[in-house]
Amino acid sequence: MTHHHDRWLSSAWPFVLDNLPRPPGRVLEIGCGQLGGFVPELLASGYDAIGIDPEAPDEPAYRRVEFERYEDPGNVDAIVASTSLHHVDDVGEVLGHAGEMLVPGGVLVILEWASERFDETTAQWCFNRLPPADDEPEWLHVCQAEWQQSGKPWDAYCRGWADEERLHTGQEIVHELDAKFERRQLEYGPYFFSGLDGVTEAEEQAAIDAGLVQAARIQYVGTLR
Repeated sequence: MTHHHDRWLSSAWPFVLDNLPRPPGRVLEIGCGQLGGFVPELLASGYDAIGIDPEAPDEPAYRRVEFERYEDPGNVDAIVASTSLHHVDDVGEVLGHAGEMLVPGGVLVILEWASERFDETTAQWCFNRLPPADDEPEWLHVCQAEWQQSGKPWDAYCRGWADEERLHTGQEIVHELDAKFERRQLEYGPYFFSGLDGVTEAEEQAAIDAGLVQAARIQYVGTLR
C-alpha cells in the first residue's frame, strides 16, 4: 500500500504544485488518508497546510474528521482532493463546503477516477500486470477475484460492484465541479500504473494512445465563482 501511495503522490505532485498559488498560503487537503497525502510536501514547500480525514495521522497538521463536519474560523487559498470524491456520500455537499472555505478566487485542484471508463479491456490490461498479492491485496486484486468468482460478464459485474460501493462516476464529479466552480483545466490520463507491477506512467499513457486502455485519471482545476 505504501509503495502504491508513494508512486501516486510522486506522479501527481507536480500537477498539484503547478496549480497552487505561490507560497506562503493556506492549503487544505480533503481526504488525505492515514498516510498523510500531500501535506508533508505542502509543508516542505512553504505552505500552511492542513489534511482532513477521519483516519488522518495523529499529528498537528491534520484533523481527524469528515470534511463535511470540519469547521475553520478562517478561509483557505486552495483546496486539494486526490481520489477522495468518488466515494463520498454527496459530492455536491462536499464541493459546496469547499466553496464556503475558499477565499474569493480560491483554487480547487482535483485528481479523480473516472470509474465509468473501467471497461473490460482496461480491466484485463490491468489484471495482466498485477504484482503478486500479499496479505493486504490492493483493490485491483480484490476486483479480479470477485469478478472471476461471480461468473458474470464484466459489464454486469462492474455495474453491480460500483453500485455496491456507491461510487460516483467521473462524469458526475465533473458535472458537480462545473456547477460550483469556474473550470480552468480538465484533462484525462493514466490512473492505474501505481498499483501495477513495474508499469510506469509513461507506459500506461502509451497504452492509452494505442487504444488499449481508457484514460481514467481526471485532472481538474477550478476557481471559486
